[in-house]
Amino acid sequence: MITHEQIPTVLDHPVYDSDGNKIGDAKHVFLDDVTGEPEWVSVKTGLFGTSESFVPIHEAAVVEDHLEVPYAKDAVKDAPNVDVDAGGHLSEDEEHRLYEHYGIDWDASWQQANQPGEGGWARTGTGTTGQETPAAGTGRSDDDAMTRSEERMRVGTERREAGRARLRKYVVTEERQQTIPVRHEEVRVEREPITGANRDAATSGPEISEAEHEVTLHEERPVTETETVPVERVRLVTEEVTEEETVRGEVRKEQIDTDAEKDTDR
Repeated sequence: MITHEQIPTVLDHPVYDSDGNKIGDAKHVFLDDVTGEPEWVSVKTGLFGTSESFVPIHEAAVVEDHLEVPYAKDAVKDAPNVDVDAGGHLSEDEEHRLYEHYGIDWDASWQQANQPGEGGWARTGTGTTGQETPAAGTGRSDDDAMTRSEERMRVGTERREAGRARLRKYVVTEERQQTIPVRHEEVRVEREPITGANRDAATSGPEISEAEHEVTLHEERPVTETETVPVERVRLVTEEVTEEETVRGEVRKEQIDTDAEKDTDR
């Protein structure tokens, strides 16, 4: 249970569940009518804090700059709806529904609150619940001043999935053209006169005869082959781009006018 001194530390600060998930921000602290100890805290939930749920703080603890309660976030958000503006009190029916939602034994808590020497946190059968503490900043008092309140719009952001991107590799065939030099052999007839140097070779055979001489011709032909080589690496990288969007909403505020009655007989 939190103490009276810790109430200012709790108000307008985050409230976390038993698994470390943020539920919302604490807005009001309600006291037990009998013991005067803090009993309930109202938590603003939802994207823009449009919902307000009641959470028991009998077993809550202040950790650094936030409040931790032993209940799951979904359990708090699904708590029965209670009008926090109804005079700062819970009706007996509302409190019964909250006790049942959080699995708290109403009768056992009532007996604990009435044990001698126990600063119990349960109701004592009066049918009313804890009043909202003045330290919670509600402005409720017994003086002759009137409090004017207004709503403030809080704009936040939420992260959601906007699309998907993927890399897909496929094979295409392209035609390449390249010019290269190729060589081939051609026959050319050479004639040389008989000289002293070649006379012996020229007269070594028969004087008159038939003969053939054959040579093999060669040529180059272009050939192609392919090889696979790595050329680059491709990956997907996400980057954040900040844009400005205008958000519009409606907020309510109270206005105070004075109606003065005039003495018509004066």
